[in-house]
Amino acid sequence: MTLNLSVSPDFPPTHLSGWFIFNTWLQRQLGQGVHLELYDSFEAQREDIRNGKLDLIYANPYDASMLVRELGFKVLVRPRNRADETVIAARAEDAAACVEDLKPGLKVATTADPDVHTMGMIMLESADLDGTNVTFKELDSYVLVAKSLLNGDADVGFFLKAGFEELSELVRKKMKPLVSSQISVVHHTLVAGPRMQEHAAMLTDRLINMEHDPKGQAVLKSMGLDGWDIMEEEETEFMIDLIDTLID
Repeated sequence: MTLNLSVSPDFPPTHLSGWFIFNTWLQRQLGQGVHLELYDSFEAQREDIRNGKLDLIYANPYDASMLVRELGFKVLVRPRNRADETVIAARAEDAAACVEDLKPGLKVATTADPDVHTMGMIMLESADLDGTNVTFKELDSYVLVAKSLLNGDADVGFFLKAGFEELSELVRKKMKPLVSSQISVVHHTLVAGPRMQEHAAMLTDRLINMEHDPKGQAVLKSMGLDGWDIMEEEETEFMIDLIDTLID
């Protein structure tokens, strides 16, 4: 039986090759075939998640809630030193220097990543902006959010901080962050579905020890990761409760 690995569509595209390298490493650890399935949109991936097509997912925090509480997935690990934060950015030449400078009628480029979008809206509240006086352009990736912003189709963009930092230097120089969240307890997680859970204990151990093995270190570097940390059940539940509270 071939298992299916997938990655949240908000992963930095600069590390695409790293996930293929990780997939090869994963097959060697499990001793069986693993197919890497990538998606251009959150909704396309969520449809396959709900249809039971995926077994191991590098999931964003919002999807982790659905995966754990509705579909019986188990969180194995989270990436070290990579908390999920949200950045609101404007064009570098714009007059706004902070969120409070933004005005009603604001046009926002965003994605279907609910936790990032929700955090962005919370940070706009300090300028008395909300869904009644802001319009949105939803796009499939943070690269497209940046393109929309720089083309003048939007006034600000909501970015996953890691996604913003992975944009090319040339693109980032044309933008300026107005504010960044500092939650620190929200993370992407690697989650295992029902067909993967017989391998969960072994795989968790191998993931935690990747950084101590030269080949594992090379795989981590290709993915732009420092290493993996155990995500305790209490941490997972707290993060999911927080996300559910923010989005509700």
